[in-house]
Amino acid sequence: MASNGHWITELVRDIPDYPTSGVTFRDITPLLADADGFRRSIDELVARFDGLQVDRVLGMEARGFIVAAPVAYSMRASFVPVRKAGKLPWAVVREEYALEYGRDKLEMHRDAIHPGERILVIDDVLATGGTADATVKLVEALGGTVVGLGFLLEIGGLGGREKLTGHRVESLALY
Repeated sequence: MASNGHWITELVRDIPDYPTSGVTFRDITPLLADADGFRRSIDELVARFDGLQVDRVLGMEARGFIVAAPVAYSMRASFVPVRKAGKLPWAVVREEYALEYGRDKLEMHRDAIHPGERILVIDDVLATGGTADATVKLVEALGGTVVGLGFLLEIGGLGGREKLTGHRVESLALY
């Protein structure tokens, strides 16, 4: 699938038929290994939400952690990890969601978000939108307001953006 020509796609490796046949995995490890590219991608994500008041930035396990934590730092916001089921040691809220190739569950500590807080959700890739939609539901269950969702990459044609209708969605590169 052709990209929108954004510079970041030159630093992303495509791995066909992973994790299952017919799925092309977008590997961001070459981007992470390029100090200038990694810094630039974080700066561009932060710039997409410039001027937006954000209390907390959420990152989803596992690659979302890598992107969301420096975004939170740059925005002077706190960072909240959203984990796969069974990984957090305290009381959690849980949401089940569909993947391109199956189902999974996400959890977040019950005290991670307080009512009225403004939340920015950051992940590496927007595909079907299942992970992002489940995270939005976790935020809303705790009384937070999602003020935006940001992604390094977006894979068009899988319905992810449509699943997030009503929310501000920013992606650096579109496949």
